[in-house]
Amino acid sequence: MSASDTGEALTSGDYILHHLQNLTVGEGFWSLNVDSLLFSIGLGALFCWIFSSVAKKATTGVPGKLQCFIEMTVEFVDGTVKDTFHGRSALIAPLSLTIFVWIIFMNTMDLIPVDWLPSASYAMGIEYMRVVPTTDPNITLGMSFSVFFLMIFYSIKIKGVGGFVKELTMQPFNHPVMIPVNLVMELVALIAKPISLGLRLFGNMYAGEMIFFLIALLGVWQLPLHFVWAVFHIMVVILQAFIFMMLTVVYLSMSCEDH
Repeated sequence: MSASDTGEALTSGDYILHHLQNLTVGEGFWSLNVDSLLFSIGLGALFCWIFSSVAKKATTGVPGKLQCFIEMTVEFVDGTVKDTFHGRSALIAPLSLTIFVWIIFMNTMDLIPVDWLPSASYAMGIEYMRVVPTTDPNITLGMSFSVFFLMIFYSIKIKGVGGFVKELTMQPFNHPVMIPVNLVMELVALIAKPISLGLRLFGNMYAGEMIFFLIALLGVWQLPLHFVWAVFHIMVVILQAFIFMMLTVVYLSMSCEDH
């Protein structure tokens, strides 16, 4: 939304604050950011549709460009998982592929000029619209805590409840007197993993989004500078997806180690 959309001049601060506002329903803890949910679910469905369509049409002959690209992506993720995950699970590789591609899809929304989709939604009567799901901490922390629950699940599955509890209470100091100290230290380290995982993705994408907002304030220079910054931002888009995927595999591999 620009000043011409509202009929009144917006300051730079008002412009940025408007673009940082989610389309929300409900109040307080039970509020939902509809735009984040819409774009994240929609992009997830797009990912599933593209990959399933290519899989159904896959040929053993000379592959098309899209099939070749998807095969390269699958092989890259599969190789990364084999090199990093030392347990046995049929879930880890598909999970890693889903995380990697899905986050790339969500991050890529940041490359669309910041006024295009919000202005289109405003013309349809929707005042607020944020189109990059990974700039919403609810999305990134939701994904990271899903990984956290898988960590707990695999820890208990591989080590048993007793082994999981002993891991929290008997290290790094293997003495009953030190159980309270061990428990505090291990719980802090355990909880810090999903929080740092989610906030890292959010922070990097939020910073990139803010730069695009600042570029949008430059008037006629907006589009040229947007595309210049977008070229550099592509690396961030892919790198953040890779880091999230890689840490997920590492954390799950650590959970499956039985000492």
